[in-house]
Amino acid sequence: MSDSIAWLLGSEPYIRYRTMLDLQERSPEDSEVLHARTEMLAMPLVKSLLADLYSWPGDTITNHKKATLHYHKLAFLADIGVQADDPGMQDSIGRILEHVSDQGVLELPLNIPIVFGGTGNDQWSWVLCDTPRLYASLLKMGVPQATLQQGLDVLSSLVRDNGFPCAGSPRNGRFRGPGKQSDPCPYATLMMISALLQVGDAYSAELGTAAEGLLTLWQHSREHAPYLFKTGTDFRKLKAPFVWYDILHVADALSQINRVKTDPRFLEMIDIIRDKANSDGLYTPESIWMAWKGWDFAQKKQPSPWITFLVLRIFKRIGVHA
Repeated sequence: MSDSIAWLLGSEPYIRYRTMLDLQERSPEDSEVLHARTEMLAMPLVKSLLADLYSWPGDTITNHKKATLHYHKLAFLADIGVQADDPGMQDSIGRILEHVSDQGVLELPLNIPIVFGGTGNDQWSWVLCDTPRLYASLLKMGVPQATLQQGLDVLSSLVRDNGFPCAGSPRNGRFRGPGKQSDPCPYATLMMISALLQVGDAYSAELGTAAEGLLTLWQHSREHAPYLFKTGTDFRKLKAPFVWYDILHVADALSQINRVKTDPRFLEMIDIIRDKANSDGLYTPESIWMAWKGWDFAQKKQPSPWITFLVLRIFKRIGVHA
């Protein structure tokens, strides 16, 4: 892995920053780490994302898979290490926290068509396939848990014995996704895992149930694809940033749960990912979000430092050699 890390340290500032923190375990106060972070915040691509958030909330959500949605941009900024007290973020976070449902859950602008049981109108609301991502991002950025506690309690209470369902605010009318009512929603379950991972042991039972839900879905993926979330060829393609339900996104989340790290079902995913390395141990994107053109992971012709970093971080967490 040492050659791969050397390669990462020679790449873009945001990758150098995360590599030093997550793979080399260097102190955030290390002078080289601080320098990389300063350079990261000065990157034109990063500054562009930060500027986009000034217009929060951005587009009304009609398709959660749309990679340009503001809450996906917020999630990526949180993933690379942008913090709530960084220039420009305080105003954006203030606008995010302005919209809270009667249940105490953060809201986003949604439009669920009448044909799917919604109201057909633009409205501030929430569903488990978007709002948990806000909680994960804000907690990563250092927003106090106390500020978000009520919403976390409401969202976590929706867990069932097979994961998290397609659920949301009463404002959404009769909306329910295209699956059996008893099925877990794979994406909602993944989103909830990402959020609950940020709060330590407080929701360990819910986190364990959700993780088992995803592993069971993987185990039976050839005969069952709830809510149309298949785990075939497209699911297995390496892709960034984390927007949708795919193997790298799922593996990244599960790799942070101790009880999962030696599970044969999870290790099967790891074997699939590891087999995608080139002869130098680097990883090339196999699918891209065109909206993220300009980033190293938004091309399929050469290895991506960010994709490679994500894979190596998973391996480091679980103690598996590259």
